Amino acid sequence: MHELSIAMAVVEQVQEAAAEHGHVAASSVSLRLGELAGVVPQALRFSFELAAAGTVLEGARLCIEQVPGRARCAGCDTEWATGVPPSLWCPKCRGSAADLVSGRELHIAEVRWTVRTDPPVTASPHEES
Repeated sequence: MHELSIAMAVVEQVQEAAAEHGHVAASSVSLRLGELAGVVPQALRFSFELAAAGTVLEGARLCIEQVPGRARCAGCDTEWATGVPPSLWCPKCRGSAADLVSGRELHIAEVRWTVRTDPPVTASPHEES
């Protein structure tokens, strides 16, 4: 299950960012995940919960934005949704796709940090002399 190694890498990157910027906790992390990336979102969610335990991401929500697969034809420059499994034949001219335009993404799009609120400073009782 490579989803666990992906979740661990996400947690590690967020931990590094937290340390660099002085954050102590995150409330959510958003990922852009291409439908052709070969990652099962439910398995990634489960793995994220395990990997986040004891870190700045413990209890944080994992938001996954699915990015549809799109291809572009080398012959006529038509772009289309590939679907799953991907169809790489141009629907217009029946040529083969030159490249995948989207759908293989897997990156952190956003981290929402928990704002630390320091406890109010209470004045110590004034001592009389």
